Amino acid sequence: MPEIYIYAIEGRSMDQKRALIREITESVARNFQVDPKTVMIQIMETPKTSKAKGGVLFSDRDPN
Repeated sequence: MPEIYIYAIEGRSMDQKRALIREITESVARNFQVDPKTVMIQIMETPKTSKAKGGVLFSDRDPN
């Protein structure tokens, strides 16, 4: 059973998550030649206040 973990900053819509999971499942099933029902995917969301890049929290970054 393939297991895929996705690490992402919070804020994606349910529709975005569903689309991503659907496409990843299809790709893994096709390339690993497994039944799509055996592909497990978990999205690990991190609050913007708990992750930083370049010494700046994502919650403090300019959105532009």
